[in-house]
Amino acid sequence: MAIEKQRREIQVTEQRTTVGILVGGGPAPGINSVIGAATIRSILGGSDVLGIIDGFRWLMEGGTGQVRPLSIEEISRIHFRGGSHLGTSRANPTKSTELLDNVLFSLSRLGVTRLITIGGDDTAFSAMKLEERSGGRLQVVHVPKTIDNDLDLPYGIPTFGFQTARHIGVEIVKNLMVDARTTSRWYLIVTMGRKAGHLALGIGKAAGATLTIIPEEFGDRPVRLQRVLDLLIGAIIKRREQGRADGVAVLAEGLIEILDPHDLGGLEHVERDEHGHIRMTEVDMGEVLRRELTKQLHALGLSTTFVAKNVGYELRCADPIPYDIEYTRDLGYCAAQYLLDGGTAAMVSIQNGRFTPIPFKQMVDSSTGRTKVRMVDIGSQSYQIARQYMIRLTEDDLSNPDRLGRYAALSGLPIEVFRERFSAAH
Repeated sequence: MAIEKQRREIQVTEQRTTVGILVGGGPAPGINSVIGAATIRSILGGSDVLGIIDGFRWLMEGGTGQVRPLSIEEISRIHFRGGSHLGTSRANPTKSTELLDNVLFSLSRLGVTRLITIGGDDTAFSAMKLEERSGGRLQVVHVPKTIDNDLDLPYGIPTFGFQTARHIGVEIVKNLMVDARTTSRWYLIVTMGRKAGHLALGIGKAAGATLTIIPEEFGDRPVRLQRVLDLLIGAIIKRREQGRADGVAVLAEGLIEILDPHDLGGLEHVERDEHGHIRMTEVDMGEVLRRELTKQLHALGLSTTFVAKNVGYELRCADPIPYDIEYTRDLGYCAAQYLLDGGTAAMVSIQNGRFTPIPFKQMVDSSTGRTKVRMVDIGSQSYQIARQYMIRLTEDDLSNPDRLGRYAALSGLPIEVFRERFSAAH
């Protein structure tokens, strides 16, 4: 009996596989919940787990030293904490087949045959290309993470971290709204969102900001800076005519990518990340708007104090709210279970309360060859409701002689000049 038991133990040992877990891109609340849940499920399923430090960074160099074995004891309570237990990086292995091969070689040396990647659209693309390059030697599953909420999940299903980021962003904006009214000033709040305006809109709508401006509302590209300025100036004039000299405008940082670069002094000098995206911190959009608004309102005879405030880094490593803790523990469990069941080449999603894998091939935009980006649907009722509560000059305002006359008088512009200028902003 003892010999038979020993044989079974040896057989189980020989059958154990190793799951690697890595994090790419920017931080988001809930990363540690995914790591913890995936680790627990993998170990209970008979696998060893290696945490890979700093995403693809060291693997791309052929290194195997930047890893740590994960145990249930070590990670059982990390789901309460923000940040990433394994660090993160924007290292991009898809820049060459050599880099992809280096990653595969490193994983092979580590004995990793199953990989869980946690990240946004760039990490999802890297995971997809790595799985393709492996030729079936590596099972890969991706967990969608980004506070930008712009991965191609079905409508109404958030990426993890978004709800926590919105929650904390609303608290910040709420306090600034009180300060704005108390001091009779305007705040220009720039939020993260490289391509899409989900976070800006989510914060602005929930907080009841004076107005929110997102890239999706503009059809023609590039967009002249003056058009954005006139949207803001129109709102300021309309609000002042209503007796309020204060306000809060929330703007998505992704506006930088659609504005005419010549209006921003050119963007050729601006540093880009490993995936070719403009480093948003290199362009202080809030300061550009603050300076231009101050100058143009002074020319109209209106004096207003503006304060530019970037809201982003305060949100990324916050402790997750219960929604994101529960959501990410589910995602981590499902990712690990998918690999245990033999699955590969898919992104994890939970739809109608059930795990639904989204194959990598369905994530690709045929026109770009990259992973699809989910934009705000400006035709949705949700967006239309948000617009109804914003203070902006509308076509009704500009076609109403009485209101138009009051706005024009406040700005010191002839009525026809005012109408022509602010009609062009819409």
